[in-house]
Amino acid sequence: MRKRVYTILEPSAWRGKGLSPVNKVICLLILVSVVASIVETEPEVLKGREDLFSILEYSLTGIFAIEYCLRIWIAIEKPEYTGSIMGRIRYALSFFAIIDLLTILAVVLTVFGTAPLLLRLFRLGRILRLARLGRFSSALNTLQRVLSTRAPDLLISVGLAVTIHIIASTLLYFVEGRIQPETFGSIPRAMWWGVVTLTTVGYGDAYPITVLGKILGSVTAVVGIGVIALPTGILAAAFSDAMDEERKKSSGDEN
Repeated sequence: MRKRVYTILEPSAWRGKGLSPVNKVICLLILVSVVASIVETEPEVLKGREDLFSILEYSLTGIFAIEYCLRIWIAIEKPEYTGSIMGRIRYALSFFAIIDLLTILAVVLTVFGTAPLLLRLFRLGRILRLARLGRFSSALNTLQRVLSTRAPDLLISVGLAVTIHIIASTLLYFVEGRIQPETFGSIPRAMWWGVVTLTTVGYGDAYPITVLGKILGSVTAVVGIGVIALPTGILAAAFSDAMDEERKKSSGDEN
């Protein structure tokens, strides 16, 4: 029985194409729960429907609690979680198991009444259910593989961006610090300008007014375009390689 449940609930163990019917229903319920948690934060929608949202949330939480218990039960079917007790404990401490537990506790704790701020935090915890979709998503597995293979390249690009950010902020501090002490009076203050300039956001709340400051700001803005585009190009190339591998693998399986 445990192996049968494992085959149904564990995506990697399902022999059919895609997800099992049970996991498809779970994905749908997760989306319903997240949408309900988002919508109920709007007072106009929640007013007069408090009981409806509560019943929906408690019902979904009950289903997810049963699923959580079943996943703890079948965890030892995985090679990495062998051992009746310790295996289940290791699974309970895994990322997705913790997400499952937090989303369940977020609802359970609200039953006992909480302060408004804590209630909002618990609602945020229920939004974490969206992260559980990663368990069923091959796209997220591809993303994880891409990030792991291109991690050195990404770290270099991030290091370059941080270096340029610090240099640009320091230069603007020396050029504009005395003229605009509130905005550029220290390097940490100038770093806010550096962030919005390098990312080409440009909120307009901090900008140089001297000629030299404007020149430095223009150069920083142009360099920022290239710095931001660098990791984008790295990820695009990595995704292209990953998709080619997936297509070749699919073609090989069909043949």
